[in-house]
Parts: sequence; structure tokens; C-alpha cells
Amino acid sequence: MDLGLKDKLIVITGGASGIGQAITRGALAEGARVAILTRLTPAAIEFRDEIAATGAAAEIVELELIDTAACTQAIRDIESRHGDTFALINNAAINDGVSLATGTVEAFEQSLRLNLVHAFVLAQAALPALKRTQGTILNIASKVALTGQGNTSGYAAAKGGILGLTREWAVDLLSFGIRVNAIVPAEVMTPAYQTWLDTLADAATTLEAIERKVPLGHRMTTPTEIAATALFLLSPTQSSHTTGQLLHVDGGYVHLDRKLT
Repeated sequence: MDLGLKDKLIVITGGASGIGQAITRGALAEGARVAILTRLTPAAIEFRDEIAATGAAAEIVELELIDTAACTQAIRDIESRHGDTFALINNAAINDGVSLATGTVEAFEQSLRLNLVHAFVLAQAALPALKRTQGTILNIASKVALTGQGNTSGYAAAKGGILGLTREWAVDLLSFGIRVNAIVPAEVMTPAYQTWLDTLADAATTLEAIERKVPLGHRMTTPTEIAATALFLLSPTQSSHTTGQLLHVDGGYVHLDRKLT
């Protein structure tokens, strides 16, 4: 199936690891060009070296997403090198420990800047190009926006904001033919998730308990499964009439009755 992404420029935050890397790999396989906005973590450096060795049509742009001026400049620089953005994927996020009981207002605001504000800044910077390409915005949210998690008020508020912006932008950009959608993952086995598991005294027991809560197959979602949905939503041929949607790729975690687990 041709998704119509060949040679189109896709800008993705956090596209060098986890879900973001899976989306990047899928987009490159479809012939797209990818610009990855990320911190230069060990995973990002390793992926950068792989890209360089294979000659993939991708580049990694080092960026602190909390720096709004740098976000705007990054879009300008990327488009000066590669042309108009067709798709913006707001993927990068950091779960926090900002508790209502013990967290500070400063920590809460910092979480919003780390997880939400840059999505607005990048979308605004890319908007002129998105209008010209009749492109698309894809936001990666989280089940936490709908289910809560406990002790993570900043992250929950940010991801709830991502869902709200998805619907708002879908309405706002209708007249330009720009589609805006979101994917809502739940339990996805990423390197970051595995790193968290590795900090636990009995990781295997914890993982088994989490997997039992996922109704379909009692297993974690894979990054590749998220990426497959992302590529569909990016496609101007296969999802040309899909906008304002919040798609749950989670094995039924959020919507199916817990007694099924």
C-alpha cells in the first residue's frame, strides 16, 4: 500500500528512541524525509550514527524543547535546508513526579513547558509551510490524560492539553485542509519503560501485573504498532478524511471493562 509519503518532509520530536524512533523508521521506509528534534542522548547518538552509516534521508537536530526561541529557529533552519514541512509529530514527553500534595507550582509549570508548550510553538512555526503543503499534525498523547496515574499532575495536565489542542487545531485548520489527529498509547514497551522496570526489586512480577491489565492479549503494545497507526494518520491518501480523532492503540486498556483482565 502506497501511503503517499515519498519525499515529504516529516518533523518529529523525540524521534530517535522508543515510539518516536519506530515512527521515524516507518516513515523512512515509506520514502519520507525526516528531521528529528531531540536531546543528544546516548540512544540519539547511536541512531544518528546509524543514519549516517546507512545514508537514510534523515537528520538529527539537537534541541532543548523547553527553549521556545530555539524551537522556532529549528523549524526555520530545517525548512531552509529541506523545503516545506508536510507533517509535524509532537511526540517527545517526560513523565514527572509532580504530586498535588507535595509538588510546587514551579515544578508544575516546568512540566507543562517540557511536555506541552513546545507543541504549540512548533505547530505555530510550521504553520505557514503546513498551509502550503496541506499537511498534517500528529500529537502523541497518553492514557494518563484520561485515566490519571497518581503523583504526576504536570504530565497528566500536559497530555490532557495535547488532546484538547488536537480537537482545537482540527477545527482551527479545517479551512486550510490541514488534518490534526492524536494517538493515545497506554502501556508501550519502550527503552525508557524498560529502564524504569530495571529500577524495581521485582521487575518481572511488576511487568506481569501490568500486562494482566491489558485486555487484548494481556501484553504490552509495541512501538511498531503505534508507528503503524501514525503512518496511516500521516498518509494523505489513506487518511485524507480523518481529522480531530483521538485513536487509542492500547489493547483496550482505557475503554474495555476491567473485569476482562
